[in-house]
Amino acid sequence: MFEQITNASKGKQIVMFLDYDGTLSPIVDDPDRAFMSESMRATVRKLARYFPTAIVSGRCRDKVYSFVRLAELYYAGSHGMDIKGPSKGSKHKKGAEAVLFQPASEYIPMIDEVYKALLEVTKTTPGAKVENNKFCLSVHFRCVDEKKWIELAKQVGSVMEGYPDLRLTQGRKVLEIRPTIKWDKGKALEFLLESLGYANCADVFPVYIGDDRTDEDAFKVLRERGQGFGILVSKTPKETNASYSLQEPTEVMAFLRRLVDWKKSSLRKQFRMRRRLEEINMFLPN
Repeated sequence: MFEQITNASKGKQIVMFLDYDGTLSPIVDDPDRAFMSESMRATVRKLARYFPTAIVSGRCRDKVYSFVRLAELYYAGSHGMDIKGPSKGSKHKKGAEAVLFQPASEYIPMIDEVYKALLEVTKTTPGAKVENNKFCLSVHFRCVDEKKWIELAKQVGSVMEGYPDLRLTQGRKVLEIRPTIKWDKGKALEFLLESLGYANCADVFPVYIGDDRTDEDAFKVLRERGQGFGILVSKTPKETNASYSLQEPTEVMAFLRRLVDWKKSSLRKQFRMRRRLEEINMFLPN
């Protein structure tokens, strides 16, 4: 896989897109404790030195930033409905303006209303956790007794009946509630490429790594563009639009480290070649 990606990206700008839960951090029972390791943070920090890097998550943008704590990255929270550029200098951005995009702002009062209703209906289900991601909601049932899953889904569905402008989907032991606007992680990927100045460039190579159903929207965009690759993080084979797969966050970290080492080596070769050419020019007659 690694050689195919580096060969296909020769002469192109790699842009990295990373999901958070299950990709940079392990899936845990308590979503508030989905911490990334210090070694993963160091790896992502190095990655961002060599490639424009964005975190694309279903989480609230502020929440995912509190986990990652790297100001030089782009962050797309709420499944890409809350996008913000680096808060400290990024050498990769071609334009100078700060990126901030929130296409679902008008839905915030409705999301807050549904959040309160869901807290009420799920309080009798032990282990259920409702998370307000600002522009969308998550109902986690990883810690709910399996016999109660259908009952919980019915409770959530009963609340949703009164909100036709919101849609309900299922992820990895989580129910996701989002506005029905045509916006997802794939749209966020395209928006970020445009913000970086690579909207219609043939010399860009996006790599998107994610583990959830919502990441399929981004994998699909890459397939349709015929640019870059999607990498699914999964221990079991799944139907996917991704081109490759890794099994777990530790493999993701190893892949990212290898990518950084490859880039550093490429830059060293380029530098040596430039020096050699300069030395040759010194001996040529004017």
